[in-house]
Amino acid sequence: MTSIRCLALIFFFFFTTAAQAQSWSVQTSGIDTDLRGIGAVYSLDSNGARIATVWVAGSNGVILRSEDSGKTWKRLHVLDGDTLNFRGVAAFDANVAYVVSVGLSEKSRIYKTTDGGETWKLQYADKRKEFFLDAIACLSRTHCFALGDPVDGKFLILATEDGEHWKELPSDSMPVALPQEGAFAASGSCLIVQGDSIYFGTGSPAARVFHSSDLGHTWTVTNTPVASGKSTAGIFSLSARAGTLFAVGGDYNDPPRSDHVAAFSRDRGKSWQLTTQQPGGFRSAVAVLKGETIIVVGPTGEDISHDGGAHWEGIGSLSLNAISVLDERNIWAAGPKGTIARFVQ
Repeated sequence: MTSIRCLALIFFFFFTTAAQAQSWSVQTSGIDTDLRGIGAVYSLDSNGARIATVWVAGSNGVILRSEDSGKTWKRLHVLDGDTLNFRGVAAFDANVAYVVSVGLSEKSRIYKTTDGGETWKLQYADKRKEFFLDAIACLSRTHCFALGDPVDGKFLILATEDGEHWKELPSDSMPVALPQEGAFAASGSCLIVQGDSIYFGTGSPAARVFHSSDLGHTWTVTNTPVASGKSTAGIFSLSARAGTLFAVGGDYNDPPRSDHVAAFSRDRGKSWQLTTQQPGGFRSAVAVLKGETIIVVGPTGEDISHDGGAHWEGIGSLSLNAISVLDERNIWAAGPKGTIARFVQ
């Protein structure tokens, strides 16, 4: 294992909200890789104080972990995994985390560690040529779900109830995927679980949201107004607060395009509408901060909404892929070239 002392590069982007300055504090991990999965959790330090533990994953088999709120980072290794492309992270404390790698067939895998990344257990892989995992989401450290692109015309949902053994859920009630429809693994957040509900977003011919209200036994699907019609366009990320859902995306081949990027649903995904004022371009990840405050990140910048996603204003121009929110003091994001950023309020 290699410990990496991060070089701190500070970029400030000021705007006035309740007379309080907000900024991104950017840390360079020292590894030239594309980071696309992130999970922040609270752990206890040696003195029993609560501190943020952050897990980050990306291309070239890179997995990083900080146990001291980003002051130092440790590179973790999956056995024979240096060529894997990690996109999804589900973390629970300083010891327990899942990571998902993407790619066709056996390149898509689910790993779990229970010892802080010292060792990783391969929990699931599949030899079918169409098999391609996109994201992981968990209700608890033992009850998790993973999303895969269509196999035999239907999206694939894997589930574990004991944190060890995964099975493919029956697809009888899963709506048939449209030709060329798929999910985007750009930030590991196109799949979310809330209570008994599972939601995932898609793209290409249409930007649709699939919903199960009984943890994957039955499904419905709804069209959204998010940009689609190209293999590079659609919904890239979902987030939820109570019965309100937020979807962001656009066309990643046209990052500055700022129309049809963000939409929301006030009725648990039954109907969708575009936000009145859109974010500043394609956005790959969205997260609820608190109450009506939501943050989005993407390759051309970051935006915040204080009215439940109706209006957005820019808060930065970093290139970021994924975001994880613990609370107002611990908002973390990851991006290209080993970028790890913390939003400071």
